[in-house]
Amino acid sequence: MMIKEKIESLRKELEEHNHNYYVLSRPTISDLEFDMKLKQLQDLEKQHPEYADPSSPTQRIGSDINTSFKQVKHKYPMLSLSNTYSEEEVDDFYKRTTRSLHEEPELVCELKYDGTSISLIYENGILTQAITRGDGEKGDDVTENVKTIRSIPLKLHGNYPPLFEIRGEILMPWNVFEALNKEREEQEEPLFANPRNAASGTLKQQNPAIVASRKLDAYLYYLLGDNLPYDTHYENLQAAASWGFKISDAARFCKTKEEVFEFINYWDIERKNLLVATDGIVIKVNSLAQQRALGFTAKSPRWAIAYKFKAEKALTRLNSVSYQVGRTGTVTPVANLDPVQLSGTTVKRASLHNADIIEALDLHIGDMVYVEKGGEIIPKITGVDKDSRILIGDKVVFIKNCPECGTPLIRYNGEAAHYCPNENGCPPQIKGKIEHFVSRKAMDIEGLGSETVNLLYKNEMLHNIADIYELDVAELAKLERLGEKSAQNIINSIESSKSVPFERVVFALGIRFVGETIAKKLANAFKNIDEFANADLERLTNVDEIGERIADSVIRYFADEQNKQTISRLKSHGIQMSLSEESMKKQSDKLKGLSIVISGKFNLHSRDEYKAMIEQNGGKNIGSVSAKTSMILAGENMGPEKLKKAEKLGIEIVNEDEFLKMLSEK
Repeated sequence: MMIKEKIESLRKELEEHNHNYYVLSRPTISDLEFDMKLKQLQDLEKQHPEYADPSSPTQRIGSDINTSFKQVKHKYPMLSLSNTYSEEEVDDFYKRTTRSLHEEPELVCELKYDGTSISLIYENGILTQAITRGDGEKGDDVTENVKTIRSIPLKLHGNYPPLFEIRGEILMPWNVFEALNKEREEQEEPLFANPRNAASGTLKQQNPAIVASRKLDAYLYYLLGDNLPYDTHYENLQAAASWGFKISDAARFCKTKEEVFEFINYWDIERKNLLVATDGIVIKVNSLAQQRALGFTAKSPRWAIAYKFKAEKALTRLNSVSYQVGRTGTVTPVANLDPVQLSGTTVKRASLHNADIIEALDLHIGDMVYVEKGGEIIPKITGVDKDSRILIGDKVVFIKNCPECGTPLIRYNGEAAHYCPNENGCPPQIKGKIEHFVSRKAMDIEGLGSETVNLLYKNEMLHNIADIYELDVAELAKLERLGEKSAQNIINSIESSKSVPFERVVFALGIRFVGETIAKKLANAFKNIDEFANADLERLTNVDEIGERIADSVIRYFADEQNKQTISRLKSHGIQMSLSEESMKKQSDKLKGLSIVISGKFNLHSRDEYKAMIEQNGGKNIGSVSAKTSMILAGENMGPEKLKKAEKLGIEIVNEDEFLKMLSEK
């Protein structure tokens, strides 16, 4: 390959990886692989300046900017750190810094938390703005989302500067990440690869209530401003902790490079016991005066460096690829491997995600493959040792037919996954839909766990969710492991499920992409099953948070003749197919078309109660003040920035009493 072609190829590849990482939050290669490719491109561009390009990935930092948020320019650019992967490179950093300063520096070592970067601005002790890293020059204003993170103080205490900026990392704890992925798996939504992607994806949510439910955490690690209390980084961190910030107690002041290496070696092992993900160590020069003297390159400070831990990786043999079919027909390829130890567990299987991943890896049966489980919960194959290929088997090609029922698979435009469209005749889909229908958040029918559902399916007693309402005690009692008492309990629970409200029935139907929250919005928008079933694309997409993907899925569901028959049978059994009178009474169009911001503390109702009132009366809750804001429901201590902006834009501000009177009078 010619040099110019090689450079252009690397640029294109790195741009794709940048997009996957920063925009989609779905990286397909490790940080180390990315850094190596970037370094290769930097070296080639340095050797061949005639091929310089201002839009090259070496000339900019990848962006996580979401155009749905307001962009804000950083007062101080948020640069990236230079990465190192060996103690030799850390030693080089120490020697280089010593030469530049003409003295040995004092250093601070900190854990490098693997989350999403954030910059917080405080004025007179009040959080006024939270901005993502973005492209380093400007980022997204995610203030309302960040305010839901309990470890970030909204108001400080102590002797703090009147104006300063503090930077840190927003994280999703391991236990929250695992619970979130379990929930997404049940809904057959794409799983987050690691807590970093989950935190990044959460912070970009348009609904702060969803952000709050994800229980994000944060660690702060860098103070900026003109009136900082101390001339050293370490002392400023301790001061910030006294003002109410969550500062890691792992940070260590190091006088020698030997102490730095002790810190690295200790945390390379101990990090596995932490509640949040880390991917390395950050080493910073402690003196702010020395930091200023060392300065910056175009992309990173000369006074700090990141030592990256190597992700745990193992080499093992690929024996076969099997395919799993989920309840909505998603077909997931799984690699079956020779057992190998990784992160303290024995790994025998790894996800291959989809056909594109398989093709990119160029997998063959018998290949020696690299399996990685660094920050990831789910083991994944990251590469193939092609040098060890001897007498390998066939190339792995994604299947064309469903492994369970033989139906030709389909792939919708814009989606990576393949689906089996035979939703009413494919065994895993039939059983999966029934299990979803009876689950606690849906119809909540006790006694019909996966084993019992499988037993009833094998005995040809269940083929459809409507069949549940035609079961009887005598038939159930004849089955192995049940008996009359268990059978009666199941029938009682089935009978009780007939009073489950309409919004949960919509969720229970198992329409692809219609999760619990979306089901509630659809139920409230259409009021009954007939209106819902007859809604066209325009009516569906007019509902808050319903895009074309969800709307298309709903239309496909109700166009299926068997699904129509199922709905008819459920109706005949007395399932709730419309909103209750009580729910209807709570709803009105009094606030229809109004976008309302809630700010401050309230005495008569909680913020959540007011948000519910706004939705029940046709209004829309929004987090930030803009020209599109209709009014502000203001409590005590309304945010000063919101007040200032509202006055500037001439937006109506109402208090609790005025708001409640408005609802009663309209």
